[in-house]
Amino acid sequence: MKKVIIKTLAIVVAILMVIISVVSCAKKVEVNVTSDSLYVTKVDNLKDDFILGMDISSVISLEKAGVKFYDYDGKENDIFNTLAKSGINYIRVRVWNDPYDSKGNGYGGGNCDIDTCVEIGKRATANGMKLLVDFHYSDFWADPAKQMAPKAWKGMDKDEKAEALYQYTKDCLQKLKAAHVDVGMVQIGNETNGSFCGETIWQYIAKLFAAGSKACREVLPKALVALHFANPEKVTNYQDYAKKLEYYSIDYDVFASSYYPFWHGTLENLSQVLSNVADKYGKKVMVAETSYAFTDEDTDFNGNTISSSSGIVKDYPFTIQGQANLVRNVVDTIVNKTKNGIGVFYWEGAWISAGGKSWEENSQLWEKYGCGWASSYASEYDPNDAGKYYGGSAVDNQAFFDATGHPLESLKVFGLMQKGNVIEKKPDAIEDVNLICDLNGTIKLPEKVNAVMTDNSKQAIDVTWNVTEADYNKMYTGGVNKYTITGKANGMDAYCYVSMVEFNFLNNYSFEDGDSGWELIKVKNSNELYVEDKATDSLTGNKHYHFWSESENSVEFYLEQKVEGLESGKYKFSISIMGGDGGETEIFAYVKINDEIAYKSSNMKITKYLEWDTGLIESFDYNGSDTISVGIYVKCQGSGNGAWGKIDDALLNSVSE
Repeated sequence: MKKVIIKTLAIVVAILMVIISVVSCAKKVEVNVTSDSLYVTKVDNLKDDFILGMDISSVISLEKAGVKFYDYDGKENDIFNTLAKSGINYIRVRVWNDPYDSKGNGYGGGNCDIDTCVEIGKRATANGMKLLVDFHYSDFWADPAKQMAPKAWKGMDKDEKAEALYQYTKDCLQKLKAAHVDVGMVQIGNETNGSFCGETIWQYIAKLFAAGSKACREVLPKALVALHFANPEKVTNYQDYAKKLEYYSIDYDVFASSYYPFWHGTLENLSQVLSNVADKYGKKVMVAETSYAFTDEDTDFNGNTISSSSGIVKDYPFTIQGQANLVRNVVDTIVNKTKNGIGVFYWEGAWISAGGKSWEENSQLWEKYGCGWASSYASEYDPNDAGKYYGGSAVDNQAFFDATGHPLESLKVFGLMQKGNVIEKKPDAIEDVNLICDLNGTIKLPEKVNAVMTDNSKQAIDVTWNVTEADYNKMYTGGVNKYTITGKANGMDAYCYVSMVEFNFLNNYSFEDGDSGWELIKVKNSNELYVEDKATDSLTGNKHYHFWSESENSVEFYLEQKVEGLESGKYKFSISIMGGDGGETEIFAYVKINDEIAYKSSNMKITKYLEWDTGLIESFDYNGSDTISVGIYVKCQGSGNGAWGKIDDALLNSVSE
């Protein structure tokens, strides 16, 4: 009896020790940040349990490569502690099944296997932060363009793959549970836009989602289950995903979206599409990934995904304040303008440079420790992307730490949003100027430019341009071309981008004013026909006309503009298109005289993303009295995931006799 009592007491003591250990590890870190320079408007209704998260999946590989992180006082400090003190309450980490080649060399991107996840999870828990486990169910990057199954699952049928996914998920979560990691959420797949783990048919995708969710419910019944998608600017896609998840009765809690402002449209659209899902299906919603650049500078000789020259929508300056304003506004959108919004995660906020002195030195670290986005060893698994373009961090200019590991002032935004930090507002950067000038007109540079203030408002201030008579002559005589003029305003750099063009007799030629002036004549009922605000997909400006339809033979329409007041003479007309999955197509530019097609271009093609084709009617005569319209006819049989395309830059110019 005595032995039994002693044994029982020993067990009780052991259990108590574990409980004490877990409680002590999960001790909440006090948030107490102040700033004399960062302007932060209070986010009303921001509750303590709202998720202010950050993905730092690459951090272990960076530390192994010698990267050190510091606190605001310049003292070396555990980055997890610095993040917690700054207001971060959740850490997100991606998990790849087997990111190694046959010799054990890591593919890079942090070599994020489950053991790395456990290590990150333990450090997050020790600093009072919960963990979001982001299962990619791939051996390397999974995103809308890539959803490859792990090597070990190759050749499995649908049932075998579902069982493997279930068991793998269960095993990983049990490891995290055994390590006393505070897992608050589990993400089943990453940016699964209609494909997942090698599957593209929703019946099979749903089967895999269900397997992952089942494993989570069994091991961690209190953890939220999230599904993650990208491209909220494609409104009907999100509606379709949510509808299919309901149809297949998928057990999940959170509908999560990526939101990168330079690719994914407006915050107003984001809140609308997520609120629609929350309203109709009763789900929680959140932003699983967002980020923004604080500088144009590249610090590891690898080049960055986002820069001023990458043709993006630049709603905020590339400054520390601009980065903070983006984060604050995304959080405010999810808190106050989105139904059932529970959180926002910043993506890879600590992925800074490793090494620094040269590309060669850095490359050795990327290869050895996996701290670049991909190593050369990844070529065996992903030969067409990682195998060709492996290298370092492409987001070091979007981190919250400088190249030496010291935190930026913008990191404090997470801790300052609750009460606000409204200080004297100052000019932060100068808004770029875009000027379109007729070759036969007069170039007039503006005398004032907008200063973007620290509160993201704008004030007009004087500017001085660095331009000479020789510069003007070059622009007048250089034909159709683009030029960059630099200047100074309030001591800050100013840029004016001058586009010299032939006079265009069309209004709203690049759809910057929506569909104003344009008439859509639908022949078939395509899923999507609208003006899209997305600079990366535009030939000129930020907008273009977008079309997409998922079923065969459903894309057929005319898009045209009636031209008023055109004098008699000789003219030319052109319009450009790009797209894909067209199958058999009939696409041409046309000129209508008295409502009949009188001239048309040769057949135009849609081939692949950003490969533009221009339909040109080189010369036609107009008598000055007939009605005249110009436009484009598009007919696509469709193939694959459905025909899609973008239309931009309609030009009606005079032709010399």
